[in-house]
Amino acid sequence: MGVKFGSFDEICQTAALVICPLVGSTQGIEPSCYSRNVEISGTLIFQPSTCFVHVVAIFMTGIMIFHIRSKYTAVGRKEILMFFYLYAIIELLAFFLDSGIIPTANVSYPWFAAVYTGLVAGAYTCLLINGFVGFQFAEDGTPLSLWFLRIATFVTFGVSLFVAIATFKKIAGFDYAKPIGLWIIYILWPLICTVVYIVSQLILVFRTLEDRWPIGDIVFGTAFFTVAQVILFAFSNTICDAIKHYIDGLFFFTLCMLLSVMMVYKYWDSITREDLEFSVGSKATVWEVKDPLLAGGNDYGDEDSASNYTHAGPPASLVGGVSGKQLYGGAGGRGYPPPVERY
Repeated sequence: MGVKFGSFDEICQTAALVICPLVGSTQGIEPSCYSRNVEISGTLIFQPSTCFVHVVAIFMTGIMIFHIRSKYTAVGRKEILMFFYLYAIIELLAFFLDSGIIPTANVSYPWFAAVYTGLVAGAYTCLLINGFVGFQFAEDGTPLSLWFLRIATFVTFGVSLFVAIATFKKIAGFDYAKPIGLWIIYILWPLICTVVYIVSQLILVFRTLEDRWPIGDIVFGTAFFTVAQVILFAFSNTICDAIKHYIDGLFFFTLCMLLSVMMVYKYWDSITREDLEFSVGSKATVWEVKDPLLAGGNDYGDEDSASNYTHAGPPASLVGGVSGKQLYGGAGGRGYPPPVERY
C-alpha cells in the first residue's frame, strides 16, 4: 500500500479508521475488507473483537492508574497520570465509534469523531511533554509543570477538534475531499511525538541513569508501536482475507497499541523510585520493643543471682543488695520492729 501525503484514500481502503466514513467523498471511504458483525439483542455490533480489546484496554488502564497513584513521591507522577486518563477516555470513545453504537449516519457521529481526533492528538502531545519531565526543566508536580502540560494538551485538543469538524463539514476553507490538515493531525503528528519521546528517553537513560534495563522497555514499546502501524496500514486486508473476515488489522492494531502503552507505564515505573522517607503506605508499621525494661521475660534473675549482695531466702531487690524483708524479717535477722523488752 502506498501512503500519499494528505490523502486517506489508500489508508481507508485498507484500515477501517474512525474518520474514514467522513473523508474522501460524501459517502466516505469504505475498506476493502473488514471483520464480521454480530447482532446482540437486535443491535448490530461492528468490530466485536476490536471492541473486546477496547474493554480490556480500559480495564488495564485502570490498573495502571491505580499503581501510579499509589507511588506518592515518584517523579512525574501527576504528569504521566494525565496521559493515562486521556488514553482511557480515547478507548472508551473508540468503543462506541468502532462498534457502531453511534451510527456513522447519525448527525452526532462527525462531532464524536472530531472529539476522538482531538483527544488522540492531545494524548500524543501529553506523551511528548512527559518525555521532558525527567530533564527537570521545570520541577515535576509544580503548578508550572502541570499547567504547561494541561494548556499545551488542551490547545492541541482544541485545534485538532476544529480542524476535524471543519474538514467534515467543509467550513473555513477545509474540505473532506482534500483533508491535508486532518492528515497532518491524525497521521503525521502522532508519529512525530512518538519519535521525539523515544529519542528523549534514550538520552535520559544514557545520560542520567546507571541502570540500562529501562532501554528494554523502550525497545519493546517501540516494537509494539511499529508493528501496530505496519499491520494496520500494510497487512490489514491480508489478515482479514486469511481469517475469513473474523478479525482484521484493526484488532491487532488496537492490541499492539495497548501493549505499547503498557510499556510506557513499565518504563516509567522502572526509572522512578519512591522516596520511602516521605511516602504514605497503607500497611501498619510494626514496632519492635528494644528497651529491656519494657520487654517481657525474666531477664533480671541471672543478674540478681550473680550480685555480691545476694542473701538467702527471697530474691533481693532489682537494684542489688538485700531487701528490707530479708534484713529484718528473716530468721536470725535483726527483726523489726524491735522487741519491747529491749526498752
